[in-house]
Amino acid sequence: MNGFADRGLDEGAFGEKNGGFRENIRTFDAFPKTKPTYTRRTSTGGYTTLLLITISLFLSFSEFLRWYRGHESHLFSVEKGVSHQLQINLDIVVPMLCHDLHVNVQDASGDRILAGDLLTKDPTNWGQWVDASGTHRLADERHVKEEEEDTHVGHVLGEVGGRKRKKFKRTPGIGWGSGTGRSCRIFGSLEGNKVQGDFHITARGHGYMEMGDHLDHDAFNFSHIINELSFGPLYPSLLNPLDRTYAATDSHFYKFQYYLSVVPTIYTRSPSPPPPTAHKPHDTPLPPDYSTSNTIITNQYAATSQSHAVNERTIPGIFFKFDIEPILLTVREERMSFLWLIVRVVNVVSGVLVGGGWCYQLAGWGKEVLRGRGRPGGRGEGMLNGRVFHGDGEDEEE
Repeated sequence: MNGFADRGLDEGAFGEKNGGFRENIRTFDAFPKTKPTYTRRTSTGGYTTLLLITISLFLSFSEFLRWYRGHESHLFSVEKGVSHQLQINLDIVVPMLCHDLHVNVQDASGDRILAGDLLTKDPTNWGQWVDASGTHRLADERHVKEEEEDTHVGHVLGEVGGRKRKKFKRTPGIGWGSGTGRSCRIFGSLEGNKVQGDFHITARGHGYMEMGDHLDHDAFNFSHIINELSFGPLYPSLLNPLDRTYAATDSHFYKFQYYLSVVPTIYTRSPSPPPPTAHKPHDTPLPPDYSTSNTIITNQYAATSQSHAVNERTIPGIFFKFDIEPILLTVREERMSFLWLIVRVVNVVSGVLVGGGWCYQLAGWGKEVLRGRGRPGGRGEGMLNGRVFHGDGEDEEE
């Protein structure tokens, strides 16, 4: 009918070949191919390809860094365990003679600890501490930034993870010609009940009914420098809100009062860190200075201050009131699986290439539209209408 048979041609040669299963499976090919003779490479396409490859490499490297560094999660939970003791670490300098200062701790259970007998008092000079670099007032912006670094798991574990617990630094020597030291450094650690309480530094003969002479009021000076104030194991390398802070006054009757809110905290890289306290009567709680290369149990606290001058009927001094929060904060550093990284990289690279391809095609389409609008008559007529466009604005009849 169509002349194929008259000319000795086989109509089946011009259709799809029936080559069995392998040939039939091509019907499901979702990636059709274009013959190389039908494609054309341009310099614009080459630049675009290099740009997309650069963007893909940059984003892939960013995803790798994000995966390698991991991310932190903060989990608050009720502290269900039972614990009894809390270690208090104090290192403070007051410009008064050591025998004129009394330090006491009293908690909500009514227990009173004569901290002055448990802490070390060393005579020193005020100038050796007040001129030291790094001291600042409470809530100083620079101090807040430094303290923020000590809340990250990587920094905390890098500083103290698995290391031997450190001790307080020695008191610097007074030196020749500096007198006997008119200031006092009070430092050390003491154990107290893990309940609400307060500890305070007052003058001899003031604050408690004691035998002995009262200190003359003209000798009062409760200016102070707090080198260390922490709860739990002593980690001098970790910065707490009141560490390296100072407060000064010219008034003899002045009351410095600090309010502290203590939160038990666990820094860990382990997916299931051990509980810091016993959950059952027969359980054995972890030691208070428990630390490994992956887990550290300690305490954080927030501090506020309310200080003012008082009259002679009010007891002056330095007062710290602390409250133990019934919550447990777990700061965990986690890293996703390597498969998660592969999926993220594949998504990033494919998204960049597909999105870049669409943008390139849209740019080419827009370029063609603008070219068409710029031609005489508002359109390109080409060879089919007998006009050839030379690009110089002139048409020729064929």
